[in-house]
This record gives sequence, structure tokens and C-alpha cells, in this order.
Amino acid sequence: MTVMTDPRFSEAIELFNAQEFFACHDVLEELWSETLDESREFYQGLIHAAVALFHFSEGNLGGARKMHDSAVRYLAPYGDTCRGLELRRFRVEFDHCFEELLQVSSGYPQGVAIDPQRIPLLIFHPSRS
Repeated sequence: MTVMTDPRFSEAIELFNAQEFFACHDVLEELWSETLDESREFYQGLIHAAVALFHFSEGNLGGARKMHDSAVRYLAPYGDTCRGLELRRFRVEFDHCFEELLQVSSGYPQGVAIDPQRIPLLIFHPSRS
């Protein structure tokens, strides 16, 4: 079964887009733990993106920033579209969501909160690889 045909991948996307980031993380972690090829880092990037958004939503700004930076690093090697996901669009929207938090240069930011209108979606096209 490939990543695109495994029903858990679709489930993870649905959970992410429903802003159920912790549950999404759990499903992606199952897939990650079973993967032995280059997809591991792809999954790791998506896991860290979900965790970053979970932390940001919960007000854990330090954790959100660290996981954002890690997600960006893990997803950077992948193209505009990977495994059917519109990654270029996602990366732009993900950074836009974290823009205010990332502008704080150091220390623990105060008064920064996630803007629900900026939370990105994972756009999936099963016919693209």
C-alpha cells in the first residue's frame, strides 16, 4: 500500500483540515513508524506542522515556534507538490499563519495568538504524485 492509497493518509488530512491537530499527529505518527523509505522525513514534516499548530492553538508559543521551524526544515526538500499534497501552497500559508509569532526576535512572546483565519489547509489531489 502506498502513502496515497493508505486510508490513514486521507484520515490524517481530514483531521488536519478539521483542526484536530493532536489526532492528526497520532495518525501520521503511525504511518511514520511503519515507513522505511524517504517518506519518513515527509511524514515528520507534516507531524511537526500539526504539532506546531496544536501548540500555537493552545498558547504554547515557544513549542509552536520550535515545531514550526522543524516542520519547515523537514518539508523544504520536497517540491511544489508531493504525494498529492500542494506543498508549496501549504508552506506559504503555514508561514503566513506563524508570521506574527516569527517576527518576535527573541524571548518568550507575549500577546501573540493564532488567527483562525490564517490556519492552513492540506490540499490533496490523489492523482498527483
